[in-house]
Amino acid sequence: MNELFKPLSIGSISLKNRVLMAPLTRSRAEENHVPGPLMAEHYAQRAGAGLIIAEATMIMEGNSAFISEPGIYSEQQIKGWKQVTDAVHAKDGKIFLQIWHGGRATHPALNDGVQPVAPSAIAIDDQIHTPEGKLDYVVPRELKESEISNIIEGFKVATENAMQAGFDGVEVHAANGYLLDQFLRDGSNKRQDKYGGSVENRARFLFEVLDAVCDVCGSDKVGVRLSPLNGFNSMSDSDPIGLSNYLAERLNQYNLAYLHLMRADFLQQQTGDVMTSVRQNYHGTLIANMGYTAEEAEAGIKANLFDAVAFGVPFLANPDLPERFKTNAPLNDADPNTFYTPGAKGYTDYPSLDNS
Repeated sequence: MNELFKPLSIGSISLKNRVLMAPLTRSRAEENHVPGPLMAEHYAQRAGAGLIIAEATMIMEGNSAFISEPGIYSEQQIKGWKQVTDAVHAKDGKIFLQIWHGGRATHPALNDGVQPVAPSAIAIDDQIHTPEGKLDYVVPRELKESEISNIIEGFKVATENAMQAGFDGVEVHAANGYLLDQFLRDGSNKRQDKYGGSVENRARFLFEVLDAVCDVCGSDKVGVRLSPLNGFNSMSDSDPIGLSNYLAERLNQYNLAYLHLMRADFLQQQTGDVMTSVRQNYHGTLIANMGYTAEEAEAGIKANLFDAVAFGVPFLANPDLPERFKTNAPLNDADPNTFYTPGAKGYTDYPSLDNS
């Protein structure tokens, strides 16, 4: 496992290895979406990662898509996240915050009755967990063009707050069927204005967000996550490879810390090789994600297919995942029944090698 443990520079930040922790919603925030000591413990346990990308975090109030996910729009939340970043930095870790707007993936039952917003009035064909039980997603309200600048400002303020909370950088979440991804893909974006139609128009919102975020902290402290193939949240696109190539080429105009690319479809319905085409078109640091083993990650880095891999589920159950990869130790199995349940069980109680 020599390649996985070579240092890597992302922008102005040096990572000790290429075993990164993917952003993973765990629904453990306290009241008012405030991170607490349990979250600080969880992330500190995983500080051996080359980089932790903390879970999807609301940029604005009233956009909850999960129960008890964190936010970064209040003073309480900033203080809560500062506990997390301090704990990670005390263990020589690096941590970015994934900033996010749920768009049509939110629900009135989670947001005091507020109707979701989206590029177009098209609902997700699925159900969502709420305090009232599982409910159908509702038809969102199409965002007015005049409202988009307010959301861009929300991303800007969220970045300012993340820097105040001590994060090393931010990742702009433009994947998995949330608001920015909803604008990018033509299955969910049917607009007729300057934010719809051509790929250039559909990508306009993302690049306006990036401009605002980079103005706050510098582009070298900013990552972007994309998932052109992923069908999760009823997402689709008529030309995911073309979309990927366009975004990769445009992103070269920014000196980003990294591009974080999900290579496949959770639902295994849409296929294609976005990783190869993006690698050919994007000249910066490329992070791969989705179902990699340590061996595949090692081989891919050696073959220059990507520069690092973000691991999701393996990091849930193995707080010391890099050490296990390095020593070829067995992995703990993750328990899906506790992925989103409150408390320490299935969150901070997985054993590491030194206490297993």
